Amino acid sequence: MNDNNKYQRPSWDDYFMEVADAISKRATCDRGRSGCVIARDKQLLVTGYVGSPQGLPHCDDVGHQMKKTIHEDGHVTQHCVRTVHAEQNAICQAAKQGISIDKATLYCRMTPCRTCAMLIINCGIVRVVCENRYHSADESEDMFKQAGIQLDYVSKEVLKYKEQ
Repeated sequence: MNDNNKYQRPSWDDYFMEVADAISKRATCDRGRSGCVIARDKQLLVTGYVGSPQGLPHCDDVGHQMKKTIHEDGHVTQHCVRTVHAEQNAICQAAKQGISIDKATLYCRMTPCRTCAMLIINCGIVRVVCENRYHSADESEDMFKQAGIQLDYVSKEVLKYKEQ
């Protein structure tokens, strides 16, 4: 085997992003099948995926629960509020299992929303790695910057949820 065909192990970031992608296959909302991994010192600590709270119906089974949001500039968007975000579920799993995620890195599909960003900041997570940028990422990016959290993107692609 020549050096050009030598196997290349994935970087730790690539490895954890691949795990997050596998976790996303358990998600129960087709608007955002997303997974999340929280790791520290090259060890996977917890995972989470988009899904309804335990015991409640899933989007895939009963449809979306859409709510309209009127933004400061007057534009209106719709969001499915039936599910808990992957980042939130991973943080909940850490709390349920008594696993500290202080000084950890969080891996996710796209820039966390404002609420997830606030939870990430308060959990002591020091780095967030996103596969893609969310189209409304500015507020979360600013919060991470103010809090001193390193934010890295794997791709420069910008994702936008489909409106329903």
